[in-house]
Amino acid sequence: MLLASAKKLRSLGIIGMNQRNFGLISRYNPRHLYPLVDDKLKTKLLAQKAGITVPTLLGTIEFQHDVKLLSKILQPYEQFVIKPTKGSGGKGILVIIKHDDHQQYFKPSGETLQLADIERHVSNIISGLHSLGGKPDTVMIESLIQLDPVFADYSYEGIPDIRIIVFRGYPIMAMLRLTTHASDGKANLHQGAVGVGIDIGTGSALHAVQFGETVLHHPDTQKTFSELVIPHWDKLLQLAAACYEMTGLGYLGADLVLDRDKGPMIIELNARPGLSIQVANFAGLAPRVTLIESIGQIDPYPVQRTLFSKKHFARSNTNNDQTIPRLERTRKADR
Repeated sequence: MLLASAKKLRSLGIIGMNQRNFGLISRYNPRHLYPLVDDKLKTKLLAQKAGITVPTLLGTIEFQHDVKLLSKILQPYEQFVIKPTKGSGGKGILVIIKHDDHQQYFKPSGETLQLADIERHVSNIISGLHSLGGKPDTVMIESLIQLDPVFADYSYEGIPDIRIIVFRGYPIMAMLRLTTHASDGKANLHQGAVGVGIDIGTGSALHAVQFGETVLHHPDTQKTFSELVIPHWDKLLQLAAACYEMTGLGYLGADLVLDRDKGPMIIELNARPGLSIQVANFAGLAPRVTLIESIGQIDPYPVQRTLFSKKHFARSNTNNDQTIPRLERTRKADR
């Protein structure tokens, strides 16, 4: 029975965890490059050097004795985001949308925090509570991304992001992650965000899932997904494609956002992107990986690689993509 199921998944073009780990990550991602993306601060500095737009860095805190400086760092800013530089899956991210003169800080949900609560959160980050492997971490404080109006009815209490899988420099699959009340305003599928498969060719919505089940509208706003089209789509694809040169990683997940004022920007990169993007797209990655592997010479220009992907991976040109079974429940290890 298990063997039959494995054969069925392969026939549908689904890439599983073992194939991802050994056929893609181990083969195309040199381990010495992992720190470039596992550390969000290093990624940010690398992106800035490459001329790629990222959220503004407001401050960092590395040592416990510097937690007392937090009030002074935060005071000039009405809104901000606190992140662990080595966190994963949205863990440890704290979003503040406003604060008052009484040192009360407000989350998107309306929940109120005191300065002492934020200091405790920062201290926990430094101690490694949210980092990969529980190692000591650094706190990164960034400007808050402003919601693009196109997503006003498609997201709840947070900022959606766009995950694009890039293989050998070519964008091969994309997914929009929409925040919900269940996800506490975070774009994390395992916490209840909605994953929307996106057509590489057009930037339009294809299919949406929440907790592995198909959904036709946003659970909080009730807005249907049938008319959703992501603006600046070519620019987003080109930014993702350029991460190949920026990092040297052959298989990566680029997480991008649309800021109301600054437009497309990168928020982080992942050397071990999860596989639930296949569920959101109702399509397997394997045929797309096979096509890119058949290319002898990688085009040196991100713009040309993007045009190639738009031509070959548009839904109208991927007739070999097939409907897939409920795989989300089996992907709890996805990041």
